[in-house]
Amino acid sequence: MSITQRLRVPPGLKVLVTGGAAGIGAAIAEGFLEAGARVYVCDIDAQALDGFRRRHPAALGATADVGREEAAAQAVHEAVRAMDGLDVLVNNAGIAGPTGGIDALATPDWERTVGTNLNSQFYFLRHAVPHLKRSAHSPHIVAMSSVAGRLGYPFRTPYAATKWAVVGLMKSLAAELGPEGVRVNAVLPGVVAGPRMDRVIAARAQALGLDEAAMRQQYLDRISLRRMVSAEDIAAMVLFLSTPAAANVTGQAISVDGNVEYL
Repeated sequence: MSITQRLRVPPGLKVLVTGGAAGIGAAIAEGFLEAGARVYVCDIDAQALDGFRRRHPAALGATADVGREEAAAQAVHEAVRAMDGLDVLVNNAGIAGPTGGIDALATPDWERTVGTNLNSQFYFLRHAVPHLKRSAHSPHIVAMSSVAGRLGYPFRTPYAATKWAVVGLMKSLAAELGPEGVRVNAVLPGVVAGPRMDRVIAARAQALGLDEAAMRQQYLDRISLRRMVSAEDIAAMVLFLSTPAAANVTGQAISVDGNVEYL
């Protein structure tokens, strides 16, 4: 197989993307579909999911609250049944969580962030790994972390705590599942342009008593390349990790962030 052939996603690859109807998840799902993969998307937002499936009739999927194990188990079961197996799990679903000082955070907000960003990854792993072990196509798990999984993030402690935990989960699973041929990597997006980041910037500006434009510039000034990344940048990395070219890449926390220096 030539190098250029190794850089292609194998056609027919069976992929499950959580939180895949919008944002980074949608870009990942669309990328796999363009590459000829079979894709099952789950998302809590039924309207977003309907829109995604209208735009991409070849996509499979259903609504699911990833913070509930029974919903995760059902999503994995349906994906495996619909695609007759599973080769790649992209644990992408997540929320921004609350913004504020640690003494001002509400316990339900903390628990919801942990439930969506961390517990959901465990739920999907618990039910998907047995199927991945049976895959003959270099099975792979992508754990979506964040640049906040390698840097401290003042006033965003629930989010950062979950994203650091995701890296630890990935590192442990890479060692656990490697002998069975299952690769595990984490992708750490930086400041991703889009409506979600706009909301984060507005909330943090309010928490710090800053002008929103000044807060946005602060984010850019902390990036070596002085620009945000796109959802498509993240999708490109996920697709690369699912090609034969990445067959020996596992246990890695890979930042796609323009080199965020601090948060």
